[in-house]
Amino acid sequence: MSIKEIRDAMENGTVFFGVRQALKNPKKLKSVFICRDTRDETVEKLEAAKIEFSVLKSKEDLTKELNLDFECEVFSLK
Repeated sequence: MSIKEIRDAMENGTVFFGVRQALKNPKKLKSVFICRDTRDETVEKLEAAKIEFSVLKSKEDLTKELNLDFECEVFSLK
């Protein structure tokens, strides 16, 4: 379900990529998803900012499934 949500948000232009964007816009976020192999310091930053998140597949798997030309650890939906 969450990969579908990210895909829909990408089509609508309502997705933020990366931890910086999530930390800059915490009040605008509807949901946040991170990869299974996200770095510990990224997870710690999200937890310190009290941003709740769900864990998805690995970066490589998400990159393929979402047809991205870059790897991303954090996907935030607004």
